Amino acid sequence: MSASSLLFVVGANTVEDQRARWERKRSRTAKELLETEHKYLEQLDLVLTYFVTILKAKGTLKPAVLETIFGPLEPLYSASHVLSLHLEKGNLGPGLENFCLSLDLYGHYAENLEEANITLKKQVRKNKSFRQFKKLQETRPQFKGKELEDLLLLPLQRLHQYKHFFRDLLENTSPDTAEYQKLAKAVKSVCEVSHWVQDIFDKRENSSQLLRVQKLLKGQKTQVLTPDLTAVSVSPACSGRWYIREGWLLVVPSKGEQLKRRMFFLFSDILIAAKPCHPLHLLNSNKLSCQAVYPLHQCSVDKVFGHTWSQGGLLSLSFPHKTLLLMSNNQQEINDWYRSLTAAVRQLKA
Repeated sequence: MSASSLLFVVGANTVEDQRARWERKRSRTAKELLETEHKYLEQLDLVLTYFVTILKAKGTLKPAVLETIFGPLEPLYSASHVLSLHLEKGNLGPGLENFCLSLDLYGHYAENLEEANITLKKQVRKNKSFRQFKKLQETRPQFKGKELEDLLLLPLQRLHQYKHFFRDLLENTSPDTAEYQKLAKAVKSVCEVSHWVQDIFDKRENSSQLLRVQKLLKGQKTQVLTPDLTAVSVSPACSGRWYIREGWLLVVPSKGEQLKRRMFFLFSDILIAAKPCHPLHLLNSNKLSCQAVYPLHQCSVDKVFGHTWSQGGLLSLSFPHKTLLLMSNNQQEINDWYRSLTAAVRQLKA
């Protein structure tokens, strides 16, 4: 056999080996996807059977309240049931392509989840019949000790799993097949919905942080919750406000006075400096008093020292009419603050 013929045979074997490896991995992933889909359907069916169906029949909750708590759970079940039928027949590409038409349901489910939890808590608190029913159903062995609040998270947990399953299937499918294109579309769709859901939770977490800081500050002069801080003569250059970090830092006075320990709150558009209220104050002993609000769109950040791994560091924040020197004895902390501040300023000016 000539050298060229030998290379051709070796190359062909290599390609065939690769295809065989892809097929083995793909088969394992498809099998695991089907098995976990059956478990997911079983869990959804339990919620629908022992909660939704019985509650509808008993009339314990008004239809609007029931819809708010459980959202599009029934359409989600139907979409997954159809997917499982496709998977059982080995129709992977068409099955996922059809399933992706229903993926927006997961985004709408995530949008509704906060209101669902609020409504659920309210009904548990005020509706004795529902409270007793909920507690009784949760003791069923099928739920394995999970409460309804945990069960309502099942669809979003499954969405996260879909993303990994679909990616694994795509990576182990030959690019020159028609099924590869369908899987690629499925991966794109599930990633888009996952980003949508993540964005929903990021915004909720951010709102929670803004509310927490607002409650920490004495009075209403500093409006953390709104992007318009006209009460403190600040007009942010960005729409919306995002919480970034907080912590205690030492302020170095310009006239040789003692160092002042202050709590700083960094947001996407402003930096707030605050100090503790008097511990004997009747109403505000656990709160902070806002000392200054610095607009970041007019800020430049520099390290005065702390470039090496020596202990501590000093940052200089320059504003049009003031320079703020911030110090920490913790090297890692000052580095973290430097990175956060420079990133926030750069993002704001971009």
